[in-house]
Amino acid sequence: MADFAFTRQDETSVASETTKIVPLTCHGHSRPITHVSFSSLLANSAASGASQYYMISACKDNNPMLRDGLTGDWIGTFIGHKGAVWSARLSDDATLAATGSADFSAKVWDTFTGETLATLQHNHIVRAVAFPPQARPQVLAAGGMEKKLRVFDLSRAVNGPSGVDGAGATTGVDDALVPSYEIGAGEHQGAIKSIVWSRDPNVLTTAADDKKIRWWDLRSRSCIASHTVDSLPSSCELNSGLGGSADGTLSVAAGKNVYFFDGARPGQLIKHVKMSREVASVAFNGEARRFVTGSPSDTWVRVWDFDTEGEVETGRGHHGPIWTTCFSPDGRLYATGSEDGTVKLWKFTQGGYGLWR
Repeated sequence: MADFAFTRQDETSVASETTKIVPLTCHGHSRPITHVSFSSLLANSAASGASQYYMISACKDNNPMLRDGLTGDWIGTFIGHKGAVWSARLSDDATLAATGSADFSAKVWDTFTGETLATLQHNHIVRAVAFPPQARPQVLAAGGMEKKLRVFDLSRAVNGPSGVDGAGATTGVDDALVPSYEIGAGEHQGAIKSIVWSRDPNVLTTAADDKKIRWWDLRSRSCIASHTVDSLPSSCELNSGLGGSADGTLSVAAGKNVYFFDGARPGQLIKHVKMSREVASVAFNGEARRFVTGSPSDTWVRVWDFDTEGEVETGRGHHGPIWTTCFSPDGRLYATGSEDGTVKLWKFTQGGYGLWR
C-alpha cells in the first residue's frame, strides 16, 4: 500500500511520481494531538556532526510526551495534568518543558527527571505557553480563555527546591511563590490561541480569537504592532527565516488564509496566500522556500511552493485532520499531529537522514 507515501506534483521532474518514503509514526497517545514543537539544535550537534534535538507533543489525553526529535523514539511522559493539554513547548536547550491545559493550569517540567517544577494556576483554560529563546529560561508566557497574556517569573521554580505532596510526588514550587505580571490588560477581546517568543527576547507575539495578531514589547508592556486576519487563527509559529535569516519567519493559519510575517520586524507582512480549503496548521521552511499545511477537512499533509503558491507534494498516512505541524530546527524533517492520535515525522531532505537510509 502506498497510502503512506508522497505523491509529487512537480511537473518539472517526473509527473505524479510517488516517492517511496514512509513517515515515522509515533504512537502512544490515546486521543487527538493538539500541538507539536521542537527544541533548538543542541550545542553538541556541531561537535558530533549529527543533528540532535527533541520534540514534545500535546494531546487531549492529558499526557504530553517527550521524544527524540530525529527518530521519534519515546523518552518520557509528563504526568500531572487533569485535562486536555493544548500547548507544549521546550526550552532552546531542551532542559525545560512547559504545557498549557484545560485543567486551568500551566506546568513547567524538568525534562531529565520528569518532575513538575511549577504549577501556574489560571481562572480558565490555558491554550498557549512560550519560553524566551534562552537556555534554562527564567520566565514563561501563558495565555488562553482568560484573554490575558501573563509572564511568570520562574527563577525560584527553576533554581530552587520543589515541594512534595502526600503521595511523595513532586509538585513544584507553590503557585503563590511564582510572581507574574500581565501584558496589555484588556486588549485581547478573544481567547489567546498562540504565543510565540521572537528571537528578540523583548518581543512576544499573540494570536487571538478577536482575529488579531499582536506584537508586544516587554520593556514597555505595550502592543507595538498588530495585524487583522480574515478568520480565527488556528496556528501561529516561528519558523526558519527566508534566506537563512536568524530572526525567522512567523507563519499564521486562519481559515482559508496563510500569512507570513518578518520575524525581525513586528507586524511586517511578507506574504498572504489565499488557499482553496480551510487550513488548520502551517509550518514554513525559509531556506527551501516551502510551506506545509494540514486541513480540518481531510487527512493529507500538503507541501507548497512559497513563490508560486502551487502544491508540490501530498503526504498520505494520517486517518484524521492534521491539527499541528512544525519543522525540525535543521529543516530536514517536519512533524504532523493529527486527530487520529499519532505524530508522524516526514523526511524533508535528499539522501539518508536519521532512520531513513
